[in-house]
Amino acid sequence: MDINYCIWLMLCTSGVMGQFQVDPLVATVLTGSDAQFTAKVQGTWAIMTWTVQGFLVLTVPRSGNISSSSEQFSASFCSSVDTGCVAFTIHNTTRAEAGPVTCTIQGDYGSKTVQLQVQESGTVQIKEGNMTVVQDQEVEIHCETSAWFPIPEIRWTLNGDTMDSGPTNSTNVTHGDSFNSSSVLKFQAVKDSTLVCWATLQTLTNPLASSVHVLVVPKPPDRTVLIAVVCSFGGLALLALLILGIMFCYKRRKEKGVATSDQSDSGYFQRTRSNIFEMPNSACNNQTENGYKSTYNGVDDDLTKHRHATIV
Repeated sequence: MDINYCIWLMLCTSGVMGQFQVDPLVATVLTGSDAQFTAKVQGTWAIMTWTVQGFLVLTVPRSGNISSSSEQFSASFCSSVDTGCVAFTIHNTTRAEAGPVTCTIQGDYGSKTVQLQVQESGTVQIKEGNMTVVQDQEVEIHCETSAWFPIPEIRWTLNGDTMDSGPTNSTNVTHGDSFNSSSVLKFQAVKDSTLVCWATLQTLTNPLASSVHVLVVPKPPDRTVLIAVVCSFGGLALLALLILGIMFCYKRRKEKGVATSDQSDSGYFQRTRSNIFEMPNSACNNQTENGYKSTYNGVDDDLTKHRHATIV
């Protein structure tokens, strides 16, 4: 194969005929900002065109007026004396313009295609808000971002110091090509702290942030020993009350038994008294002297009385 044909084929394949280049090859911008590409051509050329997403948006003649499809697209020569350098600008970029951008020069120059990437920032919010926790308590904080493209980089700071967090979880938003994400930070609360969740993109000059204040209060004293002592004394007190109760019941039963016995003895005494009879002394004397037994059928009150009791 002829060497000159090979060189020509390589130039055609690369989209370059002569001296022609477009910079940058990839432009990354934030939604709402401007994206700019520069075409540099050495040699004589007549007309340059620019297409975005396959649609012709601007025509630049080397001499004459530049025509644009809308105010969103513009072009100008890099300097008044250098007509070989053209700056093409896309104003107020949106996600709709992201994709291939092609510069074509009529003649033997061909075309060059570069890429436009458009990033979009959303919102960032710490879910919990300000909180009060006990000293040395483990705290778990959730930071949520929504409607970002691509997934933002999330980092945490505690009182200004960067903190390590777990992996960031992300989910696609059901409407559109955006992302929601969440990040969780766990730390031990030692003192009052300000916690900040930062979300950023390559194109963000200043990261977006959400912050909360964590108020740390002293933890209550350990009541384990106190509870153990109270429980011990409580157990001993209950045992003592139980013993006293048993003794009291036993004493009552014993007293009741003694009272019953006394009542029995008193009845017995009363019954034995009913067997007592009285005899006059004269009757006793007569019985002794006369040798016969007389029956008591009444005596004078002044006679001396003798009591006889029969006890069984």
